[in-house]
Amino acid sequence: MVNDPEQINQQQDLVGSYFLELWRLKSKSAAVSFAKHFEDEELEEEGEDVPTELDTLNSSGGFSIVLRDKLSVQYPSVNLHGHDVGVVQANCPAPVKRLVYYFEMHVKNAGAKGHVAIGFTTEGFNMRRQPGAPLLLAALREILPCLALPGWEANSYGYHGDDGLLYRGQGKGEAFGPTYTTGDTVGGGINYASNKLFFTKNGQVVGTVDKDVKGRLYPTIAVHSQNEEVSVNFGKDPFLFDTKAYEATERARQHVLIESMSIPQEESYGIVRSYLQHYGYEETLNVFDVANQSSVPSIPVADHNGFNEHAMYALNHRKILRKLIKDGEIDAAFSNLHQWYPKTVEEDTSAISLMLHCQKFIELVRAERLEEAMDYGRTRFEKFYSFTQYEDLVKDCAALLAYEEPKKSSVGYLLGEWQRENVADAVNAMILSTNPEMKDHRSCLHSYLERLLRQLTACFLEKRLLNGNQGEAFHLRRVLLAKNP
Repeated sequence: MVNDPEQINQQQDLVGSYFLELWRLKSKSAAVSFAKHFEDEELEEEGEDVPTELDTLNSSGGFSIVLRDKLSVQYPSVNLHGHDVGVVQANCPAPVKRLVYYFEMHVKNAGAKGHVAIGFTTEGFNMRRQPGAPLLLAALREILPCLALPGWEANSYGYHGDDGLLYRGQGKGEAFGPTYTTGDTVGGGINYASNKLFFTKNGQVVGTVDKDVKGRLYPTIAVHSQNEEVSVNFGKDPFLFDTKAYEATERARQHVLIESMSIPQEESYGIVRSYLQHYGYEETLNVFDVANQSSVPSIPVADHNGFNEHAMYALNHRKILRKLIKDGEIDAAFSNLHQWYPKTVEEDTSAISLMLHCQKFIELVRAERLEEAMDYGRTRFEKFYSFTQYEDLVKDCAALLAYEEPKKSSVGYLLGEWQRENVADAVNAMILSTNPEMKDHRSCLHSYLERLLRQLTACFLEKRLLNGNQGEAFHLRRVLLAKNP
């Protein structure tokens, strides 16, 4: 029960601080996006280095020559020993914060013996020698010289062209795929969802293998006989293999697994209904209930697990205020708040008052009433400048007047629907915080549906952490917009 005035003030401070922080995060995200020419802020790969060329410093010495484009490798002469392999890694490891990584190698010339290879190796892979007893290994390599290519050492994988075998951390190869030679294009990929490596030939997957190395892997290629020459494509040019279709198939496979998990109909109905209640979507809620009544049999409304903690509290008021704010009618919203819930706005320097005053200023800029905006900002913002926790947000608003085309500026996000939604959500939560029947003081911030999504995200991140922090992050928008191939 919430009756103590001091506790009410604390809850309102909690609500205001939460939504101000959301605004602040949006501001930072918008600034980064603006600096990067409005790139998609959800692309987590932006923060990772990706292979772009071959490493010319850490290589196998004179056994290979990396050409000036840093994407082509030649074996210059007759190999003197079985272990004289021209092994070259990429200039950095494969990125891990994504669903799939992939690169390709084109065989320009298979040379005298066709001992070319593609694969993945760890940072500590020794490209100048092979492990083991020198005399025994030398004898083995004279018989099976291809064993000296990637895949022979521990924590490395190699798909070899002369025999089509896969080598992974030992000298004995496994039956895997077809051989490949001059004119063929082969590829190597990492599927972080299934935790497997896969290899392709001429655009088709030839096989997969478990990725049993937790650390980062470097794309690696090798040549081993006279006149061999290969070139590498790290994505600068289109791949022969359709990576987009592969990713779509992988996501469709995940969706099948998700959809196979059944949720009781009354539970899913209760979750959706609680979302509509929480945000004051009264009309949609009524339509939702009518649709339920027409179902045979009707779905009982969930009244457990806390779905109805707020029930219908101030539903009509919250609906009206949300619509006013989303329509830009801030004066009317202020007036109704003063009439219905005066304690929420009686402190004119509170976080909720700041958000509403800023939104009024934004709406004047949106309507190109710039002189009014200047007068309003001059009279309303002055009292907020003494509060350091508000300074950056007030400056963002004021900066709208500095641009001829504010929508295209770094503060243009303020003119988007997200800002209106955030203010409407803040007012909605503030009203819910006045509910004397509320038991959980944080429940006014999120609906139960959003809590479940947060839990889902946390579980996804925990799963990724157990996989060496490899794999893509969870993005709800990507899941909702995903289409089966």
